[in-house]
Amino acid sequence: MSRSTRGEARGGAAGNDPYRVMVVDDSAVVRGMTTRFLERDNDIQIVSSVGDGQRAISQLDRHAPVDVVVLDIEMPVMDGLTALPKLLEKQGDVQVLVSSTLTKSNADISLKALRAGAADYVTKPGNSGLHTADEFQEELRSKVKTLGAARRRSAGGGKAGGASARERPGPATDRASVGSSTAARTGRDKPASAPAASAAPATVQKRAASNQTPEVIAIGSSTGGPQALFQVLTELGPVRQPILVTQHMPKTFTALLADHIKRQTKLDAIEVAGGESLVGGRVHVAPGGSHMVVERGSDGLHLKLSDDPPENFCKPSVDPMLRSLATVFGGRLLTVILTGMGHDGYYGCQTVVQAGGQVIAQDEESSVVWGMPGAVAKAGLCSAVLPLGEIADHMRKIAMRSAA
Repeated sequence: MSRSTRGEARGGAAGNDPYRVMVVDDSAVVRGMTTRFLERDNDIQIVSSVGDGQRAISQLDRHAPVDVVVLDIEMPVMDGLTALPKLLEKQGDVQVLVSSTLTKSNADISLKALRAGAADYVTKPGNSGLHTADEFQEELRSKVKTLGAARRRSAGGGKAGGASARERPGPATDRASVGSSTAARTGRDKPASAPAASAAPATVQKRAASNQTPEVIAIGSSTGGPQALFQVLTELGPVRQPILVTQHMPKTFTALLADHIKRQTKLDAIEVAGGESLVGGRVHVAPGGSHMVVERGSDGLHLKLSDDPPENFCKPSVDPMLRSLATVFGGRLLTVILTGMGHDGYYGCQTVVQAGGQVIAQDEESSVVWGMPGAVAKAGLCSAVLPLGEIADHMRKIAMRSAA
C-alpha cells in the first residue's frame, strides 16, 4: 500500500492540510523516533518537538492551532500530568495522546490523564512485549490521524475527501488491546453486512424501545471510553443489575481501570479473572488480552475468559460479550455503546436486537470518536442515541422500572 493510499484508508486525504502535531518527550531519542514514524505519513506534520511540559505550553501559542499533542508522562521541569490541564486551558479543542511505557505506575498515571481530559493513550515499545516498533508506529499514526480528524471536525474544518473520525463507522486499527502481532480479523469481523464508511452526515433511525426490564447491563467502549465510563457510572449510581464492561485496553490498564471505577464511582468493580458469578450492582471489567463471556452451567451463571482470536482487531472485544449475553438473557439485556474508533459491538448489537434486547448509543457530538456508537446508530439498532450527560439517567429509568 502506498503512503498516499494508506493515508486515505485511515480517513485523511493526502495532499490537503496535514494534521498539525506537537511531540513532547524528555528523551531526544524518543522524540526523534516518534517524529520519524509520524512524518512517514503525508497527512501528518510535526510543528513542534520539545522536551518538557513547560516548553510545550509556551510553544502551543506559537504553533496554534495544534490538532494533536503526543504527550510523555515522566519529564523534568513539568511532567505530562501537570502540563495536561494547562495545554487544554490554552487550546480547549486540542487532542492529547498520552505516550508512556507500560508499567503499572505509568498505566495508573495514564488513566489519571484520561480522567483529566486526555483523549487516548499509546504505549511505547519496550520490554513488555506489547508492541514491536512497527506495531507502535502503526497505532501511533492511526490514533494521531483519528484524533486530528476529531479536532478538525469540532472546529468546523476537516480534510477534503476523507471521513472524519466521528463519521467513520467501518473497521479501524485499534491494537491497544491486542498486545501482539497476532492481531487479525476473524471470520466474524467481515460478514457481507459490514458497516460501510461514509463521509455523509449521519442518518439515525431509532427502533422502538423494549418494554422488558433488563437483568444485566453491558457497556462497550474504546477511544475516549475511560472518561465516558467514569461519567456514566458515576451518574448512574447503584442499580440491581450486574454491569459488564469491555473497554479496549491492555491488561495492565484494565486492572487499574476497575480500581479507578471503584474509587471514583463508589460502585463495586473488579477485573474479571474467570469463574466469577455475576453479582448485582457490581461492575465486571473484561481483562486486556481475553474476551469476557457469560455461560450458564448446572450451578448458575459464570463469567468465563476466552482466548479466541481477536475480533475487529480487539481482545477483549465487545462482540463476544454481547453474543453470550444475548444467548443467556434474551431480551432482558440493556446494551450501551460509548465512544470508540472502529465498529466493535456492531455485530453483537445485531444479536442483542434480534433477541429482543435494547441498545443505547452515545451521540456524535459528545463522542471523542463516533465509530463504534455511529455504526450501531446508523444501522437503526438503537432505541436511543443520546449525549453523554443524558445516558445514565436514561439507563437508570430502564433499569429501575418494575419487571415486566
